[in-house]
Amino acid sequence: MAEERKCSSTTCGKESCEGCEKAKTDFSVKPNDMTHVKKVIGVVSGKGGVGKSLVTSLLAVSMSRKGYRCGILDADITGPSIPKAFGLTEKVMGSDKGMLPVYSKGGVPVMSINLILPNDTDPVVWRGPIIANTVKQFWSDVVWGDLDYLFVDMPPGTGDVPLTVFQSLPVDGIVVVTSPQELVSMIVAKAVKMAELMNIPVLGLVENMSYFKCPDNGKCYRIFGDSHLKETAEAHGLEILAEIPIDPELAKACDEGRIEEFDGSCMDGAVRILEGK
Repeated sequence: MAEERKCSSTTCGKESCEGCEKAKTDFSVKPNDMTHVKKVIGVVSGKGGVGKSLVTSLLAVSMSRKGYRCGILDADITGPSIPKAFGLTEKVMGSDKGMLPVYSKGGVPVMSINLILPNDTDPVVWRGPIIANTVKQFWSDVVWGDLDYLFVDMPPGTGDVPLTVFQSLPVDGIVVVTSPQELVSMIVAKAVKMAELMNIPVLGLVENMSYFKCPDNGKCYRIFGDSHLKETAEAHGLEILAEIPIDPELAKACDEGRIEEFDGSCMDGAVRILEGK
């Protein structure tokens, strides 16, 4: 429940009431006592199918390789993909301290609804408030331990879950995932404007499926048309964090649960920018 603080000002009712300005509803949720996270980074997209979970996984893996302690909170309750990418099949366990996340082979703690459900293919047919409360519990009831970065893989759009995350978790910034199609520039604008309304910094853009590099001639081909990434970034004053190519080996690594074994440099720029924030 949100805690509502009452105004103690004697001038309550006036436009200049300083007390009333401070008497705002606080929706923030206290983390587990065993959780100490330095930075919470949300990974968002205005629409589905642009590779948001892929970007979340690559960010966590890339930052872990640099020596940072990283975790992933899979907030996409109805479409969880993170356990599949990391090859996780173990189920979440509980203790007197709280829920214990499942650790990947590389030591990345992950919390996802698919690590709780009896079967990976069981659908989550829940209404919005229940889904939102589940996401909050993934923050408040999970023993994340000491982390430098907690990456939150959010569902597409600007609905209940992104709103819940922005209001309940201490989000330090978001990464917006996009694709080359021109339509996406409008979708990106929606995600960016929502972040601005919630006073959440936008760290930059990541374009997935940006191009395909032919192994035979070394040329790059824009399979989905010319990129609008630069224009979109300039329109919103944002940095370009990464351009991820269409790579069959990367897709195979995700499908086989070997994302931590993928050797690629596409996220190097994103890592440098995140380190500087």
